Amino acid sequence: MKVATYEANVEKGQINLFESARLPEHARVYLVIPGIEESYRLHVWSPRLARPERAAEFTKEVVEERQVAGLRQSTRLDAQGW
Repeated sequence: MKVATYEANVEKGQINLFESARLPEHARVYLVIPGIEESYRLHVWSPRLARPERAAEFTKEVVEERQVAGLRQSTRLDAQGW
C-alpha cells in the first residue's frame, strides 16, 4: 500500500489541507491526530432480564379484531394461540 502524508487543520468540522493535493474520488483516507486521546465510545447493550426465571411474566397477548355486521368483535389469544 502506498502512503502519502499531508498536514492539515480542522475548522468548523472541515479538514483543510495546508497544501493542495489531488486525491482520487472515493479514496480511503486514514487520519492520525497527534496529542489527542480518542473520546469514549458509548455502547448500548440489548436488554436482558435481571431474573430470566421470571420471563413468563413478560409474555405478549395477541388481540385480533374482526368486523361482523358493522360491529367489532375482539378475540383474545394467549401466546400459544388459544
